[in-house]
Amino acid sequence: MTQAIAGTNGRASLFSLERRTVGYVSGPLLVAGGAEGVGYNEIVDVVAPNGETRRGQVLEVEGDKMVVQVLGGTRGLDRPATKVRSRGEVATMAVGSDLVGRILDGSGRPTDGGPPLRPAAYRDVNGAPLNPYARAHPSDFIETGISAIDGLNTLVRGQKLPIFSGFGLPAAELAARIAEGASVVGEGEGDFVVVFAAMGVTHREAAFFRRRFAGSAALERSVLFLNLADDPSVERILTPRAALTAAEYLAWEEGRDVLVILSDITNYAEALREVSAAREEIPGRRGYPGYMYTDLASLFERAGRVRGRPGSVTQLMILSMPDDDITHPIPDLTGYITEGQIVLSRELDRRGIDPPIDVLPSLSRLMNAGIGAGKTREDHRQVADQLYASFARGRELRRLVSIVGEGALSDEDRRQLAFADDFEEKFVGQGVNRRSIEDTLETAWRLLGRFPPDELKRIKPETLERRQTMEEGL
Repeated sequence: MTQAIAGTNGRASLFSLERRTVGYVSGPLLVAGGAEGVGYNEIVDVVAPNGETRRGQVLEVEGDKMVVQVLGGTRGLDRPATKVRSRGEVATMAVGSDLVGRILDGSGRPTDGGPPLRPAAYRDVNGAPLNPYARAHPSDFIETGISAIDGLNTLVRGQKLPIFSGFGLPAAELAARIAEGASVVGEGEGDFVVVFAAMGVTHREAAFFRRRFAGSAALERSVLFLNLADDPSVERILTPRAALTAAEYLAWEEGRDVLVILSDITNYAEALREVSAAREEIPGRRGYPGYMYTDLASLFERAGRVRGRPGSVTQLMILSMPDDDITHPIPDLTGYITEGQIVLSRELDRRGIDPPIDVLPSLSRLMNAGIGAGKTREDHRQVADQLYASFARGRELRRLVSIVGEGALSDEDRRQLAFADDFEEKFVGQGVNRRSIEDTLETAWRLLGRFPPDELKRIKPETLERRQTMEEGL
């Protein structure tokens, strides 16, 4: 049965159609007939038998049938009595500066008990890809306050950089610390905004994020999206898109530098797999849909800068690796799309190193564009290279000592071995303290001070001379 009804809000179409032809319900999906005039990605209202209205999105249209994913879940829907009401519009997100300082659910509705939003505009949550010709190359340093990132795997404005973590490692705490302390060096603090989207988190984790942001006053410059583990899983597919839509408005319309933190991409991918299974699609690797690469790219490629315009969107994604397997399809595909990775180590976490960042497999491919004179310091690249070289040698010596014992080492080898321990404990393991880039580089120089100049082969002689002159003048 098809019935004409009036729109339900000021933004809906003036005339919509209500269909009572639901023929099939599977997981978060339902199949309804009467799809004439309905388009792909269109938003519909699913009216339950008790009168409750849930939002849905059209995933597929074939003939007079449409497949709808129900954002509120399909629990309690009685097939003959359920109605589908078309609205003639795609999924949109209310955007504006009024979002800053608010806590929202995964669909972008306020949950903090504050006043209703006063949106400046509504934007399609799917966004629009940046024209590659209009993209500006990322080139400005973002200071996170974490030495292992700022000193060795620098985050650059407009970059997309994932954090690979194992389940149980403190990735959420690290993300919260970055959200609290991140800033663009040399830019006005008021122009920097953090959009934090948590997907599939427990009530305990959601309470942690609420408490952490509110307690540090970071909420004043943040937008917090919280999709809970007991929320409908299909809402997880909408959450990062809503967050990125809000970030794009703040960046491109208001000229702000926006850091988007997405946690956890694994929960997002699991929601994709659930919807794919409900649609009975042919699975790809480990049951994930074959289009997962394209879907992830549609999120990650929304980061960047636009030539000649202020503002930027930078992305940090938290990704929990199943079984700590970096070759799992989710981290594997993510690595192809993004510009490096930060890797958390379970061994360092067991030893109490906080944050437990393993710097050797970590990488920032855009680091050179964001460091150096006028951005961080002239000696930054040389110091980072020397830290890597000395630490890598120390790690090799650890394995050698386990075979031949420490007595077989030379004096130089002993210095390298001691450096590796101090590097992890004093440079990487900074605890809860925030370090500026100056503090990070000075900490590095103090650790390298144990070596004679002829062993610092990655640092130019003139840089060593300037350093020695500066220390003698103090």
